Amino acid sequence: MKHLKIAILAFALLLPAHAVLAQNNLIKSVVQSPATPDNSDDVFIPISKYLAAGNADALSAWFGDNLEIAVLAKESDASRAQARQIVKTFFDNHTPRSFNITHTAGRANMKYALGTLIAGGEAFSVTIFMSCKNDTYKIQQLKIERL
Repeated sequence: MKHLKIAILAFALLLPAHAVLAQNNLIKSVVQSPATPDNSDDVFIPISKYLAAGNADALSAWFGDNLEIAVLAKESDASRAQARQIVKTFFDNHTPRSFNITHTAGRANMKYALGTLIAGGEAFSVTIFMSCKNDTYKIQQLKIERL
């Protein structure tokens, strides 16, 4: 009987400690962010929305300081402001209706996406190349061409 009381007392003392450890592990898993630069394609979610909406200003926030841009076979190296104007002109002439990513790929500090843009009654192929510097992805190359 004496051993049973000791076992019950020991179990009662250990149970709250186990509950606290489980709660701490749960809190850690909730607080940690699942989106890191190397394991997620979520950078393409807002970019896709901006392309579908024809929002050149919001899209240009993702542009690098200088980038390669090719729109309807006109290629150039452009500053962020110049690229924004090129994309805005394209959107003004071809009102976007939808954009869907068809393929993504990547490796350390680089991401690549291919998509289809429906705009102005036409279909366009969109290629986006991004690189990561200082834990921030920026578009380094954007290409829009007719399908």
